[in-house]
Amino acid sequence: MTKIGPKLVEALRMKHKQMYRLAFRVGMHPTTLSKILNGIQQVKPGDKRILRLGRKLGIPPDELFAQEETGRR
Repeated sequence: MTKIGPKLVEALRMKHKQMYRLAFRVGMHPTTLSKILNGIQQVKPGDKRILRLGRKLGIPPDELFAQEETGRR
């Protein structure tokens, strides 16, 4: 599981009033999108809803998901 990327978070926060419409358009409940946006819920890399959301916002797929942290030793 992973978080969404910072560029997507910023774009969604700037379009706050439209966020709920966008959620429905990509097949996601607005509450789910809010949880993802606030880091409460994570998504699988390549989640189709996030990919559709990025497409609607003009964000390339490689910038939609946060980089995996590999700090374990």
